[in-house]
Amino acid sequence: MRRFTDQYRDRFGVEPICRVLQIAPSGYRRHAAQQRNQTLRGARAQRDAVLLLEIQRIWQAHLQVYGADKVWKQMNREGIPVARCTVERLMRHLGIQGVVRGKRCQRRFKTDTLFLRAAI
Repeated sequence: MRRFTDQYRDRFGVEPICRVLQIAPSGYRRHAAQQRNQTLRGARAQRDAVLLLEIQRIWQAHLQVYGADKVWKQMNREGIPVARCTVERLMRHLGIQGVVRGKRCQRRFKTDTLFLRAAI
């Protein structure tokens, strides 16, 4: 909705668009102010922006193999205090994950061994 409002606000105005979309104009204006000035964002959002870059850097530096636990441990080794659940949440936000090893592929359908024996 915010992108739509950004795209058409010069043509229609903010208030009419917000009225149709049933959102408060003050909420849109707060969003626009935060986009212009990052210091107006909340403390969590500001910290997340910094941590996202660090998580991405560590994940790339270790050949995109590290999962949340290893990224978390590496960040703490480097002196970046962060909770494991925060690393998990931000990795999900980035759409990255570690390599899963040792799990066998599961078949969706079981083959009918009696049918195969009868065919031979």
